[in-house]
Amino acid sequence: MAIRIISIIFLLVQLQIGFAHPPGLSSADLTIKPEGVDAKITFATQDIEAFVPLDTDADAEVSDDELGAGTRRIAQFVIKDFKVLLDGKEAVAGNEYKVIFDRQNNAVIETTYPGTSTVSIVVESKLISKLPTDHKQYITVKDAGGRELGKKMLTQKANLLEINLKNSAESEESENHPTSLFIDFLKLGVEHILTGYDHLLFLFSLLVVTRSFWPAIKIITFFTIAHSITLALAGLNVVDIPSSIVEPLIAATIIYVGLENIIRKDTVTTKQRCVLTFFFGLIHGFGFAGVLREMGISSIETGILVPLFSFNLGVELGQITVAAIVLPLIWWLHGQKRMSRFLVPVGSILTCIAGSYWLFERTVLG
Repeated sequence: MAIRIISIIFLLVQLQIGFAHPPGLSSADLTIKPEGVDAKITFATQDIEAFVPLDTDADAEVSDDELGAGTRRIAQFVIKDFKVLLDGKEAVAGNEYKVIFDRQNNAVIETTYPGTSTVSIVVESKLISKLPTDHKQYITVKDAGGRELGKKMLTQKANLLEINLKNSAESEESENHPTSLFIDFLKLGVEHILTGYDHLLFLFSLLVVTRSFWPAIKIITFFTIAHSITLALAGLNVVDIPSSIVEPLIAATIIYVGLENIIRKDTVTTKQRCVLTFFFGLIHGFGFAGVLREMGISSIETGILVPLFSFNLGVELGQITVAAIVLPLIWWLHGQKRMSRFLVPVGSILTCIAGSYWLFERTVLG
């Protein structure tokens, strides 16, 4: 019975992993110049490939010809539904554009919307309506001197940013209040941890061996400190590690902790688990930073400080909420004699299976 209950819990988690899709993220940085508006629009490549596949012959390889044809179609697909209005008149993007694939699996489209504006600029992202419902796009607009004129998190229900250039300070304060931006990234942090099943499973594998309050609090604290450090370092571009390295390492941390639970069982001390949590938490912090990188805001110039702080706070709130629900259940199961002896081994075996799947997916299939 104990094995069945634990297995059912993990089966439900795996079903969520299979069917849940975390919200897509993108960004657009616009710079207003005398000759026009320079735009840099960044999307996760996987979001765009759903509409503009690069591997057209399905041979599991993207040739130079396919890449060349794909970049043209990607640029056309994105620019077509990204509207810029200058003083109420639509500016049409020029024929010149550039598509770059960066180290974080992003597609960056650079183009220019010719024209001048003295009254207002309106940015409308119709492209969001073609993407999954939860897709978010972070827009920033600056002048030629680098002064920020406005910023906003766009969604399908609110896909418009309007800035009054004659009084940009008041326009920014009314529509892009810092509180609104703080809340947007706070929600994003909560959503990311709640849909980040690899991070949650890692945390579960750390906490499943605990039987009381303080050891669990210490483990959570060390995890928080560690991933906050690397989230800040990566967010501020102090350290840059490609997601192709970070994501497999995250899967490996899950496997390692699961194996340690099976092999060492109750011989692992709280101090040892805290040290392990800290070092592995550093790796998970780079994974959290990947969300901000996907939005193209991992630089001070694009206003990273407020998003960085509020996003991290959102991650912590989501993490605390999950722990508050899961820990009492873990401790209750430990208190049941028949279930207690199966909880750690069965849970850890299933954890290793999930971690191995992610590792295979992010290396061989990635």
